[in-house]
Amino acid sequence: MSVNIAIDGPAGAGKSTIAKKIAGKLGYIYVDTGAMYRAMALFLLREKIMPSETEKINEKCLEADISIGYENGEQIVYLNGENVNGLIRTEEVGNMASASSPNPNVRKKLVELQQKLAADKDVVMDGRDIGTCVLPGAQVKVYLTADSRVRAKRRCQELEERGVACSLDEIEKDIIERDHQDMTREISPLKQAEDAVLIDSSYMTIEEAADAVIALLNR
Repeated sequence: MSVNIAIDGPAGAGKSTIAKKIAGKLGYIYVDTGAMYRAMALFLLREKIMPSETEKINEKCLEADISIGYENGEQIVYLNGENVNGLIRTEEVGNMASASSPNPNVRKKLVELQQKLAADKDVVMDGRDIGTCVLPGAQVKVYLTADSRVRAKRRCQELEERGVACSLDEIEKDIIERDHQDMTREISPLKQAEDAVLIDSSYMTIEEAADAVIALLNR
């Protein structure tokens, strides 16, 4: 029987970084569900679809082929056969992903792939509704959060390291708006599962947060 660790939480809480660290320590497969939704968002943006165009999203998303592969231990997200790892981390793609992810067709397509992965392998999966909807039977569930200002600083640092100018206030504003969008959407809103453990990573190192999750598994 496979072992599943589900990590949910808002944007910028460190879910992906901490999930990767946990997967590395345990030898599990890391599944970045957010990257899959971002790949779908990139596809929709390339099709010149606006976040508000619900019907177009509903129709066009069926044409996207999104899959996951692994090369040298790194997760590669493929969009219609193209490695899009380097294209899906922009603010524009993130905002589109938040707008398009509640779409029933988008969710159905991606959730099926995520559940198949988890049924076959020991996985660490992070996202917005992993513990509540995608993997409700996960052995360990965590709701990982952090202060919005701390999350904005982390995001700004990432952008600056890539040579991209950013405004801390604007980034925080985007994060707060995205939190509201994710928490109030009709389908699979972001919320803490009843049996999930709350971890605030605001003032924890990556190592400390990863070890806190692993301790739950061992317990």
